[in-house]
Amino acid sequence: MKRLTWILILHLFSVSVQSQYYTESLPYDPEEAKVTNLHFFLHEFLSGSNPTVAVIAQANITSSDNNSSVPFSTIFALDDILKIGPEDNAEVIGNAQGLGILIADTNTTNLLWYWDFGFITGKFNGSSISMFSRNPTTVTVRELSVVGGRGKFRMAKGFAQLKDFSRNDTTTIAELNVTVIHY
Repeated sequence: MKRLTWILILHLFSVSVQSQYYTESLPYDPEEAKVTNLHFFLHEFLSGSNPTVAVIAQANITSSDNNSSVPFSTIFALDDILKIGPEDNAEVIGNAQGLGILIADTNTTNLLWYWDFGFITGKFNGSSISMFSRNPTTVTVRELSVVGGRGKFRMAKGFAQLKDFSRNDTTTIAELNVTVIHY
C-alpha cells in the first residue's frame, strides 16, 4: 500500500509537469484614465425613527474610565444617505453602506470604515465607489482611501476628504470631496 501511494504521488507530479494549459496572451492596451471630482453630503442618523447606523457587535466588557458612549471594539452596520446638500430636503443621490469598527484609546477615537457609496441618480446611476480607511474622528478634515468601484468607477482609486458639516448626539452630516481616478 505504501508503494502504491508513492507511485500515485509521483504520477501526480509528472502529470502536472507534462500537462499543457490554454491561455491567450494579449498586449495590454489601457484605456485613458479619467479623473472625476465629486462633492456631496453624507447624512447619518444614530437614533430616531429611521436610524442609519446599527451596532451589530461589541465587546462584553464595560470600562468606567472610558469617556465614550460607545465602548472600544464596537462593530457597526451603516446605511447612510447621500445628498446633494446638507439640508434635510436636499436631493438624495445614493447610499453609503458598509461596516465600521470603533478603535478608541485614551487620546483619540478612530473608526476603521469600509463603505460602498452607491449612486442612484444622474450620470453615475448604478455605479459606486468603495472606500476602506481609518477615520480619526477628532481630526477636522480626514482623508479616506478610494480602493475600488463598480459601473463607471471600475478599477477606481483615489481619495476623499471628509469633514463634519454638523454633528450632535443623534445626527452627523459630513461633507465629502472625492477625487476618483477610473477608466
